[in-house]
Amino acid sequence: MRNSDDSVDLDPGHASDHAYRLIRAQILSGARAGGDWLREGDLAESIGVSRTPVREALRRLTAEGLVRYERNRGVQVAVWTTEDLDEIFSLRSVLEPWACRLAAGSAPASRNLDELDRLACDMDDAARGSVADVDRITELNNRFHRLILEGSNNRRLGSVVSSVVQVPLVWQTFSHYSDADLRRSLAHHHELVAALTVGDPDWAESVMRSHVRAAWNSLRAQDVS
Repeated sequence: MRNSDDSVDLDPGHASDHAYRLIRAQILSGARAGGDWLREGDLAESIGVSRTPVREALRRLTAEGLVRYERNRGVQVAVWTTEDLDEIFSLRSVLEPWACRLAAGSAPASRNLDELDRLACDMDDAARGSVADVDRITELNNRFHRLILEGSNNRRLGSVVSSVVQVPLVWQTFSHYSDADLRRSLAHHHELVAALTVGDPDWAESVMRSHVRAAWNSLRAQDVS
């Protein structure tokens, strides 16, 4: 149902969620490519809502890192160069393995072992079928890595890694994985649980470093920059 100004007749919260989901899906699918400018008026017209929910949707997408706001220019779909990606994954390959080392045998990590194992199994389930559920795998993966960071018992480390890891890049990584790449990544999660279970810091650190570097090499091989 549309109202008199040809916008969808939704309450503000639902209209914002509707706009957010549509724009996000277009960006992640590649329908709106990196570097594209997103104009509130054009988006509102194409989606069928007013500008206000579109504006709120763009704020949420900016917070996620999917788009970037430039003063006096507007909102642009985020672009990552090879240099950007190399910096991000280089930082991850230092910080996240260290987090695993700290987490190995720590009390917080021990309390999370059952949850980590469940998340690893849930990711396996999401990967089954003819097409992997990339959105679901990304969500579960982020929770898995966040739990390990919490287990490191270093609050600042978690904040630093969160500022480095971009949700769209995680999604993009999984979406470009070959079947072999995805199987290897999922196997790493189970091996990480095993290393943390026995409290072996060297093993945990090594697996996480391999996990991060494998993700970067898979992205680089696809030439997604």
